[in-house]
Parts: sequence; structure tokens; C-alpha cells
Amino acid sequence: MSLINPEFAEDQELIQGLDNFKNLTALQQPTWPDQNALAQARKTLAGLPPLVFAGEVDILKQRLAQAAAGKAFLLQGGDCAETFADATADRIRARVKTLLQMAVVLTYGASMPIIKMGRMAGQFGKPRSSDKETRADLTLDAYRGDAVNGYDFTAESRTPDPSRLVQAYHTSASTLNLIRAFTMGGLADLRSVHEWNKGFAISTANIKYEELAKDIDLAIKFMAACGADFTELKTTEFYTSHEGLLFDYERPLTRLDLNTGKIYDTSGHFIWIGERTRQLDGAHVEFFSKVTNPIGVKIGPDTKVEDILALLEKLDPQREPGRLTFISRMGARRIREELPKLVTAVKSEGATPLWITDPMHGNGFTTKNGYKSRYFGDVMNEVSGFFEVHRALGTFPGGVHVELTGDDVTECLGGSELIDEKALEARYESLCDPRLNHTQSLELAFLVAEEIAASN
Repeated sequence: MSLINPEFAEDQELIQGLDNFKNLTALQQPTWPDQNALAQARKTLAGLPPLVFAGEVDILKQRLAQAAAGKAFLLQGGDCAETFADATADRIRARVKTLLQMAVVLTYGASMPIIKMGRMAGQFGKPRSSDKETRADLTLDAYRGDAVNGYDFTAESRTPDPSRLVQAYHTSASTLNLIRAFTMGGLADLRSVHEWNKGFAISTANIKYEELAKDIDLAIKFMAACGADFTELKTTEFYTSHEGLLFDYERPLTRLDLNTGKIYDTSGHFIWIGERTRQLDGAHVEFFSKVTNPIGVKIGPDTKVEDILALLEKLDPQREPGRLTFISRMGARRIREELPKLVTAVKSEGATPLWITDPMHGNGFTTKNGYKSRYFGDVMNEVSGFFEVHRALGTFPGGVHVELTGDDVTECLGGSELIDEKALEARYESLCDPRLNHTQSLELAFLVAEEIAASN
């Protein structure tokens, strides 16, 4: 497939349709002080190669269609906000290994194909509840992710810098390069399932995983003795995703496939629209209605039935399998009450989007010692509620979307390690929201595997 910038296409009507979003309100955009630098950054991005390719995007859409039909399950996870400093081989490898471990737990426990997708190689922009942040007597721009400004609380760091958009592209490219090397070059080989457990702290979840790995080893040895061909075990598909937030990044990386006439956002395989930017008359919904990628939409507990039906009609008017994913983020206390209304309404339309749960964002709070955190029990409770709702309605709970890291951080309270508020001070490293650490991620995977099995 030949992908070009739409500006180079002869069909000007196509370009105008894509750029309709410019006539609408675009929330959560930084105020760039240097417009000339911004124009140069956009021009640079427009001339760079695509990060992902149309064929990969199309295959992912097929996989998500299988999940929506109850024949696969989506595991989506990664950092709350990626940083340039953390885009190292060791950190990326740890996140990939954690997702591979979670996926093998789900595959083995649920007997179902698992679609592996990282919140990686593009999650450099973050929406904020306020444009400004005040500490003592100093007020500066809020930190909006490394693609916009720095986290250090200085005027120089917090000033939006368009050159960071280009740096986000190059960091995403190097991250993608490592992910492809890991997943295609041997790291993801199922015969190395024990290797994925090395380098992590010993925990109850790791011990449980090691027992599962022994069972897989025995099964593989038995099949080998029977003459099985293990070519398919050597590599795995791995997709990238991020919130489509910054138009000065997404629009220059949106390309036209000359062979099909379709438009793709080549910044990632899967793009989601956040709870703060999913306004029906807003720029984000308009823009992403024009691209071919599979699109996700975050929906909170206050989402109205008429809103979700309008989003369905706007983003997936043709009811294309795999096109639309609804990502519920209701909170443990409200999911059992609010989600059934939305699922029932969509089901009554005869639509079958993919439903997945984000059990992280509806359960946040600030501890007494000033840390943003989540109780691991609340995360688990929301996951259970998500499955209960779908079982009751006869629909398929098709995936989980979690913020996690492969590192042994202390950011979410609870879990088998019994992390308390005092422990948060030991290794709290997130610049935005708290993430599950490696052990908590594995614990969650075992719970989800049980829930999937119970739903089948």
C-alpha cells in the first residue's frame, strides 16, 4: 500500500472533508507561543514516514471484529503517560514481557486468542483538568505530556515547545522498532515462557505464573513428540495505541492510501477518544470519524443513552465489524448500575461494537500524604462488575484496558504485596496517574482469565 500525505492528493474534496474538524471546538490543545516553530514541526512530521502501515491497521480491525463477536479478547495496557526518558530498552522490554505474561495467563485460562495491544509508542500527550498548575506563589502551564512540555516546575520546562512533537515521533519510532524486534525476534516465543518471568521480584503471582508455565512446557513437549510444527509459536502480533489528543501531531501523520482511497492515522494502530474530548459537536469526534483505523471511545458513568447512540452513528454508521470500541470507565461503585443502560441501548440498535473495561480511571483518589492512587481491590471489583453486566445481558465482555508498568513501583494500594499509603513514598514514579506494578498486573490477569472462563 502507498501512503501519502492527503495534501498531495488530487482530490481536494477529500482533504476538505478530513479538515472539517478545524471548524469545530478542539478541547485540550496546548497554547503554542511560537507559531513559526509549530508550523515547522507540523511540516517536518508531514514529511516523515508513517509509524504504522495500512495493512497492519486492517489486520487489527479484523482481530477486534473477532473479539466483538466473542471469539477473541483484547488486552490493552501500558503507561499512563510515556516519557522520553523512560523509552529505554530495559523499560520497554519489561512492559512487553509483562503484557506477554498476562496474555499467556489469559490464553491458557480462557482458551481464547488474546489480542495484545500496548499503550505505547505514542502516549505522550495527556488531557488535564486545568490549564494551569499553582505551587506556592508560582502559577505555570499544566504538564500535558512530553509531546508538549516538561514535568519540571519551571517556566522554561512548562512552556509548550513544538519541537517536542517531532521528538515524540522519533521516540515512538524507536519504541516501535524495539517492540517489533522483541515480538518477532524470539522474545515472544512461547517456548521461552519461563524467560518472561526472569528479572521480576518474586511474588505470589509470579509463583502462580511459573506453575502455569510448567504446564505449558509439558503441553509443548507432548505436542513436539507428536510431530507438531511450532512455527506459529515463535512470534506474536503486537499493536500500539494511544489517545488521539493533539491535532498538531495526529493530523500531519494522517495519510491517504492511494490504492484504496482510504485515510489512515499512521501515528498508531488503534486510537481512542478520551472522556474529556468525546463531544458530539467537537473536533475530535469529527476528525476520527474520517479515518479508517479502529477507534475507541472512553465512556464514564454520566454518559447518556442518547450520547452513546449518537457516537455509534457518527463513528460507525456502516456498523463495520472491529471499527468501534467502547471503553467503559465507570468506577467500581457505579458500573453495575450505569453500564447496563448503555449496553442495552446499543444492543437494541442491533450493533455489536467491542466492549472493554478501563477499571483504572473511575477509581482514583488522593491519599492523605498527597499521592494520586487507586485501591487494587476497586480495580478488581470494577472488572468483576463489567463481566457481571455482560453475562446478565447476554453480550460479550471483550477486553481490558489498564495502566501498568513492568517495574516494581508502588503506586496502587493493596494487592498481595499489601501496598499501603506509607509504601507509596518508596517507588512512586508516575508523572500522571498511578499504574499497576508487575505483580498486580499478573494478579489482575488471573482474575480476568477466571471471568472469561465463567462467561463462556
